[in-house]
Amino acid sequence: MRQKELRLALICYGGVSLAIYMHGITKEIWKLAQASRDFHDGEKIDQCSRGIYFDILRWMELETGIKLRVLPDIIAGASAGGINGIFLSQAILSGQSLDPLTDLWLETADVDKLLDPDARPLSRFSKFWAEPIAWMALGRKGGAVEQTVSKEARDEVKMKLSRFVRARWFAPPFGGKVFSGLIWDALAAVRATERGPRLLPTEQPLDLYVTVTDFVGHPEKLQLHSPAEAMEMEHRITIGFSTRGKKGAEIADPAELTFAARATASFPGAFPPFTVQELDGLLEERQYVWSNRKTFLKRILPNQFRAGSAEDTVLIDGSVLANAPFAQAIEALKNRPAKREVDRRFVYIDPRPDLDVAKNDKALERLQAAQESKEDALPGFFSTIFGAISNIPREQPIRDNLNTIAGRSNRITQMRLITDNLRGEVERNVESLFGRTLFLDRPTAIRVQTWRRKSRDKAAKLAGFSYSAYGHLKLATVIEDIATTVRRVKGDVIAHNQPELRNALWAEIRHRGLDKMGGKNGGPTKLAIEFFRAHDLGYRIRRLRFLARRLAEDLDSAAPADYEAIEAMHDVIYDCLSLYIERETIEYLGDDFLSLAEHAETQPGAMLDQLAQARDLASADSIVDSKLAEALASLPKVEKRSMLLAFLGFPFYDIATLPLLQGEGLDEFDPIKVDRISPEDAKTIRKGGVAATLKGIEFNNFGAFFSRSYRENDYLWGRLHGAERMIDIMLSTLPEPKRPDPETTLGFKKIIFRKIVDEEEERLTRILPLIASLRKEIERAKVD
Repeated sequence: MRQKELRLALICYGGVSLAIYMHGITKEIWKLAQASRDFHDGEKIDQCSRGIYFDILRWMELETGIKLRVLPDIIAGASAGGINGIFLSQAILSGQSLDPLTDLWLETADVDKLLDPDARPLSRFSKFWAEPIAWMALGRKGGAVEQTVSKEARDEVKMKLSRFVRARWFAPPFGGKVFSGLIWDALAAVRATERGPRLLPTEQPLDLYVTVTDFVGHPEKLQLHSPAEAMEMEHRITIGFSTRGKKGAEIADPAELTFAARATASFPGAFPPFTVQELDGLLEERQYVWSNRKTFLKRILPNQFRAGSAEDTVLIDGSVLANAPFAQAIEALKNRPAKREVDRRFVYIDPRPDLDVAKNDKALERLQAAQESKEDALPGFFSTIFGAISNIPREQPIRDNLNTIAGRSNRITQMRLITDNLRGEVERNVESLFGRTLFLDRPTAIRVQTWRRKSRDKAAKLAGFSYSAYGHLKLATVIEDIATTVRRVKGDVIAHNQPELRNALWAEIRHRGLDKMGGKNGGPTKLAIEFFRAHDLGYRIRRLRFLARRLAEDLDSAAPADYEAIEAMHDVIYDCLSLYIERETIEYLGDDFLSLAEHAETQPGAMLDQLAQARDLASADSIVDSKLAEALASLPKVEKRSMLLAFLGFPFYDIATLPLLQGEGLDEFDPIKVDRISPEDAKTIRKGGVAATLKGIEFNNFGAFFSRSYRENDYLWGRLHGAERMIDIMLSTLPEPKRPDPETTLGFKKIIFRKIVDEEEERLTRILPLIASLRKEIERAKVD
């Protein structure tokens, strides 16, 4: 049995009322994660698409010998996508239901509910001068509503659009506090549902990122040659949450999640900007004490907090500058466990890819016209201004992000080739160092400790002159990791900040004589050995991840009778890994270190000593040696030999590959693939993409806020498209020769489509004609 993990890094774009369509997609991802957990536990829960996903996973196991587990462990969102990401994260961690979010979108994402109380028209004479606008939009035969709104929704849209047009002018019509309250209530409703099992393994972190825009901006220091420093206004803010170093079933305090959801979705012109004061007022009304308020604001708004202006900081929609937050998700790939073979996917939800095609066509037309024109006319004043503040920042392509992912995948491929090609040579060196009889002995903690130190010294000596470069790179990596830890204590997430800290750390390193790595007889100096023994956490983590990858390979060729012992070895490796990973967290280090970290620039030596004492890596090493020795002793002879060769050979591999990585630890040792979910990619039921399926695209993507039937339409299509694409992605994890034929795949999709339509028919009472049509279209669907 080959075990494999499909890990999803989910990127949720902004889309105004198309958030409802995206919610349908994220709900299917949640259903798939539930089914995966059910399959892992060996108990099917036959609830709509959840049961069908379970059946597909079982089919994959029986037909192909691959047991797949699906883990959505990185979520990054902007604007409406940020809201969906926040709720999905909560449901994944707590095992609670996403249905309250469905109710939020269907019942309360409506202009009548979102209008600010002060903006509601009090009478038919309110803003009477706007009546011509309402008449042009609504009343004229053949007008905008009649041309673009389906017949069954026209009366509802006309009525709500009339009230919307007659709301206050020159001010956002929607209420900020109203919106915050709706988010708060929906989160409370989710937390009130029955808890189920966590949908991620306990050792697997979940990272959530939500983008926000600082309207005024805050100054950031730039390091230049001349002048030495310059200031720049920064408007981008990322609100990050993580389960690393935490216990429990929630990723953050509900006040913090409400803060993030409200801030990221403050669409300019529709909602007022968000400030902490708005949330404070809501929490006071709800009689909720936000105990972590100060710590949160210091972490999210560090510059503003230091200036005493965090409460007054004006935040607007995250999609203004970061509508596709790939970079945050890429950053989250660091320091992730890899218990099985990993198929890492970046899955991005783009509800309107048709706009990209249209923009490309228009851009080509403009380019052609410019080339043919004899005049060198520049864009006018208003076109330049509006393009700068609206279209250009939001519509930049994601090519740079995809190039980053491709570059990382290429380095992973190179790494695998190098380690595969080195394996024979490394194993010969290890065997010649210890003798083949080593692998017949019973490992003990003392032997494991002695063996790993002996192999480390041998690898260093064989490296010769090149060891010095490797040693300095290791040292630089350790120093940067320490600097990062100090930055996190101080709440400064900008990597290039605090050059004084780096300068102080390197001055301390030189003072301790660590600027020379190589000893007289080759290999590291005694001082270097002692420093790495006290501080090189990254090396230990890389070694255990390498062991886990090798053991996963061994599992493919092992006899079924040996699975239990190999699985036990896997558990031990990850128990050991957790000992080191928890030492990376701020919470583990204690108050003494936190106090010294605040003054690291003036007391770097004291900070380094306290960090070494707090982490106490020597004690962790002793525990790890004992656990590994016991687990190795229980392994069958072939797997024991493989593990010992990998464990003792790791110094050889690390010397060869760390320079290639430039100090970056690639924890998931597999290339990354990118998948998109959009109406243009799910055409089994109905072709035609966005225009043929979604209603929320009307009124510049605000359409679903004007009609319950529109929201029901988009939500249902979201579920159907999400189910189709998740089946495609699941089956694409199989080797090509083992994938099902098109008819089998279509059969899976038809079954899940029917289940979804049946489940939603009772809830979605405004679109019964669509449901009747969908039943016929599903039956007519054929393989292309």
